[in-house]
Parts: sequence; C-alpha cells; structure tokens
Amino acid sequence: MLQPKKTKYRKMQKGRMKGHETRGVNFEFGSYALKALEPGWITSRQIEAARRAMTREIKRGGNVWIKIFPDKPITAKPTETRMGSGKGNLEYWVAVVKPNRILFELEYFDRATAVHALELAAQKLPIKVKVIEKNPVQ
Repeated sequence: MLQPKKTKYRKMQKGRMKGHETRGVNFEFGSYALKALEPGWITSRQIEAARRAMTREIKRGGNVWIKIFPDKPITAKPTETRMGSGKGNLEYWVAVVKPNRILFELEYFDRATAVHALELAAQKLPIKVKVIEKNPVQ
C-alpha cells in the first residue's frame, strides 16, 4: 500500500476540505479518468482496492495512473481508553480529495471495457465520482 517513505512530523491535524480543487484537474496521461464530485479522505487501502479492480478488468493490458497519494497520517486512540494523555498512535494514511480532482487515469483501446473498469474502481471508493473521457465521441 502507498505511504510516504519519510515525513517531517509523525502526526497531523485534521484540517478542512472546503472549496474545489484547482490542481490535478486535467488529463495528463490517459484517455479515461475518474473525477471526484465531493470532498473526502481516501485511504491507501481504498486506493489499492480500486487499482486492483481496474487492472483485473483490463487484464493487465493498457495503463493505469494513480493521480493521488496518501500523505496525511490519521491517528486513533485505542477503544475504551480514557480521555486525555495525548494524541493517539498512527493508524493509516489518507489522501485528501476535493471536488474536480482526477483520481485515476486509464489508457485502453476498448471504450466499453475502460469505462466498466473505472466503474468497478468507483465502487471501492467512499466518495461520489464520475467517469470522464478526454475526447468523447459525438
């Protein structure tokens, strides 16, 4: 699963997810993409599950690009622990996603298979997403 090799600080504050994304909103590699429609946290496990679903569907043909990286550490205190005594231990990593962000890009020769692969990946994600095309056929 994805996680940073090294960070400046071990723990991070929650932060806010207001507004729309301005970076990472255009195609760079593929012809099909998965675009976020709402804000949220996507864990490294969810990213990996979506990637596996896509690559299985396209049977290791074509290319898949992951355009997000989980670089935010999320901490949690153990269950049935009293309040206080500091911040909890690191549990998992998340990528902060805002609306309009492209999450995955896909290059594949068959449109129907590519769209179906992205729809399968969308089922693994906790936010609403939309399949978009670089040059849709009229």
